[in-house]
Amino acid sequence: MDRAEAIEQQRGALMSFVRLLAMGGDGSSAIERDGVVATITPAIPDRSIPNSVAYRDAGALAAVLDELAEAYPNAGVRAWTVWVPEDDREAAALLEEAGHRLDATPTAMIAELAMLPEPDPDDLDWDVHADPEMLARINDAAYDWPVGTFAGAMAGFGAIEGLRLYQARVDGEPVSVLGAYDNGGDCEVYFVATLAEHRGKGLARRLLHRALAEARDRGLAVSSLQSTKMGYPVYARLGYEPICRLEMWERRT
Repeated sequence: MDRAEAIEQQRGALMSFVRLLAMGGDGSSAIERDGVVATITPAIPDRSIPNSVAYRDAGALAAVLDELAEAYPNAGVRAWTVWVPEDDREAAALLEEAGHRLDATPTAMIAELAMLPEPDPDDLDWDVHADPEMLARINDAAYDWPVGTFAGAMAGFGAIEGLRLYQARVDGEPVSVLGAYDNGGDCEVYFVATLAEHRGKGLARRLLHRALAEARDRGLAVSSLQSTKMGYPVYARLGYEPICRLEMWERRT
């Protein structure tokens, strides 16, 4: 697909991510308007990722921005963010004028699963039965968040159809995790994390390789994700290609 198509695919993946947060969070809820999806997670009021907004175009965002600016503080949420593809300068300007500040710039990436080779046989101890609490705990530790932070956004993940939670173990203990969600023909990948003391061993890459191979065998065509700077080389080795930079415009009180 060309760049414009890939960006639209990424917009759909971001909307899917926001809906997952709304379904999985403890007491979370979603606001859905024409072309806009927002999740409100009062259990995590000071972290913007669990309180995310995705949208179709700047016009749709403009129509609901004032409503969101009231809904989040009314729910006790003090930090929320809007995911903006780098080409959408109209949305970025709208958010900056409304008091949002550019907080992070992950990279949107996509991989063609038909091009994925078979995983190398090795001794990786893994399965697709990670507990949501463990997924949350490892993400907390990997991203230096207080213990229990992500738990408020993932408590219901085990009951979401199409969401698979993978884990890799060392000496019998889970140390690397990820979530893979089937959305049409897209295997969307979220919450990839490895404990700091186990990085550099290829655990996340090998675990994701197996998740993608299973997605390909289920008939999915592509895989979308949003990459940090640290994760970029891991994903590039698996065939992911960059689409665009994503700007996270945060509003914090």
